[in-house]
Amino acid sequence: MTETSPRPLRVLAAMSGGVDSAVAAARAVEAGHDVTGVHLALSANPQSFRTGARGCCTIEDSRDARRAADVIGIPFYVWDLADRFRQDVVDDFVAEYEAGRTPNPCLRCNEKIKFAALLDKALALGFDAVCTGHYATVVLREDGVRELHRASDMAKDQSYVLGVLDERQLAHAMFPLGDTLTTKDEIRAEAERRGLAVAKKPDSHDICFIADGDTQGFLADRLGRAEGDIVDESGTRLGGHEGAYGFTIGQRKGLRIGHPAPDGKPRYVLDISPVDNTVTVGPVEALDVTGLTAIKPRWCGTAPEGPGRYTAQLRAHGGECAVSAEPVGGAELRVTFDEPVRGVAPGQAIVLYDGTRVVGSATISATVRRTTEAA
Repeated sequence: MTETSPRPLRVLAAMSGGVDSAVAAARAVEAGHDVTGVHLALSANPQSFRTGARGCCTIEDSRDARRAADVIGIPFYVWDLADRFRQDVVDDFVAEYEAGRTPNPCLRCNEKIKFAALLDKALALGFDAVCTGHYATVVLREDGVRELHRASDMAKDQSYVLGVLDERQLAHAMFPLGDTLTTKDEIRAEAERRGLAVAKKPDSHDICFIADGDTQGFLADRLGRAEGDIVDESGTRLGGHEGAYGFTIGQRKGLRIGHPAPDGKPRYVLDISPVDNTVTVGPVEALDVTGLTAIKPRWCGTAPEGPGRYTAQLRAHGGECAVSAEPVGGAELRVTFDEPVRGVAPGQAIVLYDGTRVVGSATISATVRRTTEAA
């Protein structure tokens, strides 16, 4: 059953300044809870303004969140977590790219900021739960165990970026939008009915702390230029680059290779080696991954024992694929795909599902390809 509280809770509603978190806070109040709104000041330069749907945590967002809280009729505060966000999310993002991996900062933010730093502070202040505008569902079983499930509307499901939450964090998480079969237009219409000015505000997308969307430029400013070679699978030099961190596994565009492949087909990034600053490219078939090893598993409840059959999601907006998976020694997860998949990169998260239930998440450390032993 979907969890319902038998008593009013003291709820801290994380309000980003967007429409989802505002409606979630309003629904928590409507459900009878004692709600306080909080905006997390995460930007090192909060004076900056959004660029359309890009950027977040600006003065503009803070003001939008405050206005929404005033309309809902709840107390509102701004908490400065900029230093923690820089250390745990931004610095981690840069370090992962420098190491040749492809991180997901949204997962890291949910793990380290919203459901670690924020939740810990909320509990210390006597709150019972943290409420967010994520589209996911917490289900309370008859035996008292809580489970994280996909949202009722798969088109808006955000359980992938919440796959890092453990059982303790789920016990204090509230997602009022997760079990609603409504379109985003209907959420906006609800916000408008409630008198919330954010009803027509564009959704944030891409990486929130890179407001202009130029990830390569952001990394170059922090890591500097580092010229290296672009080579094919035999090691033949095909061109050069100004930083291996500017590439991702599966990338096709922007390679700037001066001559076509012998077969005339496009080439894709197959490997990024920070040790010798080399980017390896090849045919799309060489991207086929049949298995992987992942580290730092986090389980949404009791860790599974032995091998099992699951579905897996590899990207925030990706589809599911059938897999066999087995935890190894508590520190690793080994996964075999029923059918080869492409575009899998170390640093990405793999989230396992049993039906709609989120089993857990782990960080991909190595892949096994159909045409090579390992990558």
